[in-house]
Amino acid sequence: MAENDKKVLLSVKDLEVKFRVRDRVLTAIRGISLDIYENESIAIVGESGSGKSVFTKTFAGMLDSNGFISNGSIVFDDDELAATETSYDDKVKKRVAKVAAIIDKYSAYSFGSAYYNEIEALKSDYDAKATIDADKQQEYEEKLNDLLFRRTEAFNLKQTLDSRKEKDKLKETSALISSLDKEIKDLKNTIKAETVAHKNALKADTAYNESYNAKLAELKAKYDEAVKAPVTDEMRERNLVLAKEFYLSCGRFNMARRMRSIIRLLKVFKQAFKEGVDIDDDKTRNDLFDKVAFRVKYLSETEDKLIGRCILNLAKIQYPKDWSKIRGAKIATIFQDPMTSLNPIITIGKQISSIIIKHQHCSEIEARERAITLMKKVGIPNAENRYDDYPFQYSGGMRQRIVIAIALSCQPKILICDEPTTALDVTIQAQIIRLIKSLQKEFNYTIVFITHDLGVVANVADRVAVLYAGQAIEVGTVEEVFYDPRHPYTWALLSSLPQLAQRNTKLFSISGTPPSLYNKIVGDPFAPRNEYCLKVDTLKEPPMFKVSETHYAKTWLLDPRAPKVEKPEIIKDIHEKLIKAFNIRPQ
Repeated sequence: MAENDKKVLLSVKDLEVKFRVRDRVLTAIRGISLDIYENESIAIVGESGSGKSVFTKTFAGMLDSNGFISNGSIVFDDDELAATETSYDDKVKKRVAKVAAIIDKYSAYSFGSAYYNEIEALKSDYDAKATIDADKQQEYEEKLNDLLFRRTEAFNLKQTLDSRKEKDKLKETSALISSLDKEIKDLKNTIKAETVAHKNALKADTAYNESYNAKLAELKAKYDEAVKAPVTDEMRERNLVLAKEFYLSCGRFNMARRMRSIIRLLKVFKQAFKEGVDIDDDKTRNDLFDKVAFRVKYLSETEDKLIGRCILNLAKIQYPKDWSKIRGAKIATIFQDPMTSLNPIITIGKQISSIIIKHQHCSEIEARERAITLMKKVGIPNAENRYDDYPFQYSGGMRQRIVIAIALSCQPKILICDEPTTALDVTIQAQIIRLIKSLQKEFNYTIVFITHDLGVVANVADRVAVLYAGQAIEVGTVEEVFYDPRHPYTWALLSSLPQLAQRNTKLFSISGTPPSLYNKIVGDPFAPRNEYCLKVDTLKEPPMFKVSETHYAKTWLLDPRAPKVEKPEIIKDIHEKLIKAFNIRPQ
């Protein structure tokens, strides 16, 4: 089946994830776009620190407390979660009509949007003249952040020094801290002085101020006149539907939160009307709703119900209870170490049945029966008698089977496998991989497999996404990425496979280290380590080039103007080598 015929289960667009670390901001994911299809197996591959785990943690709201999604969307298409109904009794009908009337009033602002935007541009120009220019401001900000980071590092070092044995180093570090404090203070004073100088210069510019005030008054008069135009019948019909979408989108909240959310939505749309935003465009309307709550698109209504379909953007969840319907129930994760995934003081059976009771709302007896059935499916012998065992009574491989049973207890749509075989014996690894794949046929879940091991990729995946420095740099079917790779980083990963090395030859390794994700990266992030680097790689970031309908790679080597470069000799004709080395089984 062609990819175009498959249902996109999870659509990631322009995702950017950042972390606040010691007064600095680290960008771990930098603009990844990737569609994940229903019932497929996709492997996420890359070196440590490439962003594999961070990328998948965003799917289940499991980012660390200092991490946040700064841009992009993660739209999850699940029919069960998307289907939405809310009460539409007489009280709600009156409230909807009231909200629609307010939206009608705000709609008139759209008639003056051209003048409003001119007014805002004029004010922005005025504010820009009253302060340091943007480039200089960014330069100062970067310098200040660097000084603050160095000061924090020096202070942390000082805390570790022994005051009796390391007096000289302690004195040196204290002097460095004092020096940095002076630099920070001087820089702040410079910024303040330059800002005051700009304000004073603007204040003294009488001609500019007179021109500004006259232009501003003229635009405001035109705006006030424009917004007096009457709202059309078509706009009123649209606004009534919009009011119903407000109630559908906030229907899952308690009354107090629902009313607060509707008030916030009104403010968001009021501003959108002022700016002349096209709210009839579905994507634009989704983005506006995402500032407050998931948009539920209005479909129809009955005498007492509003019926809609929810647009689930996981990157914009603001209501914590929403995650309880997604995490575990729809998107489950198997982690690396089964011992840390299981509670050592609770029995195995209880850990499975408690999840079943929570998400499937069944009795304890039913949950026990389902748990035992799952234990059997994952290959636990004598499951009835081992239900009341504790984790320490199981081997590593058996514990990982229990973790898989817990993950599958709610029959999720997506199963994230975060290097689930790393902590296991080699002989057990193959069993766990086969188990995950065989259960996929029964439970119809999508596998997202994070791994360093390309042998695992060959046996598990339908498609592969290669990550480097927080970007997806090559995406394709497993055959395309293994047998026809196009990115030099993918060439390097394949070349470093020990199984491809010849007797009495040195193992290949990728030189250098990945770039610091604290800094802004110019050009191709792999350029400093790339032996096929072109001049343009150091200057401009490459786009994602299309190799085939299913294969894409982010490298300037695919540009028609680039010189012809052959992949390394070691990975030419590797098909037979890989089949033999990894014991690849037919899919």
